[in-house]
Amino acid sequence: MRDDLMEILCCPMCKGDLKLEVKKRNPQEILDGTLTCKKCATTFPIEDGIPNLLPPDERD
Repeated sequence: MRDDLMEILCCPMCKGDLKLEVKKRNPQEILDGTLTCKKCATTFPIEDGIPNLLPPDERD
């Protein structure tokens, strides 16, 4: 996931702003981490550079 995506991403549950926690990155993108909604506190994982913005009950 590229850093500039944070400018356009919002929580799919409540449309709140997301807080980024980076666990692993390379110079071009964030590889692993977590997006947490500042409003409803729902968390969304970033795995292999891809943010999973599905609601928690719809994830595998």
